[in-house]
Amino acid sequence: MSSSSASDLAGYIRGQGADRDARIEFADVGLRFRSFGDSLPSLKQTVFRKLSGQTFKEDSYRWLYRGLGLTIEHGCRLGVVGPNGAGKSTLLKMICGIYRPTTGTIKVRGQIAPLIELGAGMVAELSGEENIYLNGALMGYSRREMRAKIERIFDFAGLQGFRKVPIKYYSSGMMLRLAFSTASDLNPEILLIDEIFAAGDAEFVRRARARMESLIDASHIVVIVSHQLELIKQMCNRVIHVENGRVVDDGDPAEVIARYLAGVQAQTEPVRLGS
Repeated sequence: MSSSSASDLAGYIRGQGADRDARIEFADVGLRFRSFGDSLPSLKQTVFRKLSGQTFKEDSYRWLYRGLGLTIEHGCRLGVVGPNGAGKSTLLKMICGIYRPTTGTIKVRGQIAPLIELGAGMVAELSGEENIYLNGALMGYSRREMRAKIERIFDFAGLQGFRKVPIKYYSSGMMLRLAFSTASDLNPEILLIDEIFAAGDAEFVRRARARMESLIDASHIVVIVSHQLELIKQMCNRVIHVENGRVVDDGDPAEVIARYLAGVQAQTEPVRLGS
């Protein structure tokens, strides 16, 4: 990521008009992905294909979302359900600016805390402390702001003895604990959660869940993607069912989830042949 694009993303996550009620609005949003027909060929391969008359495969395009309209108001706890590949996680990535829409507009008012793909922004060669500053910068926080957080981040992760150690020497559990502790030490207005994170021993899991519940209570808007449907029903006051890049149902959590499960069951029931 270039310095300018990192700065743009940081500004996007810090939010626009944070002094007003938080709000997310999708207006006629479309998102198109490009699939490359050929991986980048070497010079030798290119010359050989030209001389032999071979052609390169054409790139293909796939629309994941088209014409999406969705408004999420202040006070909403929105659960997102649907099958794998439906575009649930992509929806969160569009909200926090990782993916910019191909068509339409997305307006976000409020500071965002994205708890998605924890650890994706970590650099193996940097120490735990350096990674905290790096992730803070990507979230739009100054070095001074992160310096005020760093002690409690390491305390919560239980990694005070590993501050100066490059994270390539961390276990996967240690790295995820540091990533969660960093990402969750925030005062967000808009909280985005892709599955509920839990890594480490039983005591850390307990503290992580308590912190997650506290973050949800304090946030103005929460959007949760999860396959844990009972959790969605407990935590959310609205649920949308996303499938094939469309919102196919929207409403009361218990009702939407019941219809979703009924549809899943109908698709998986075996066909019974007549006798």
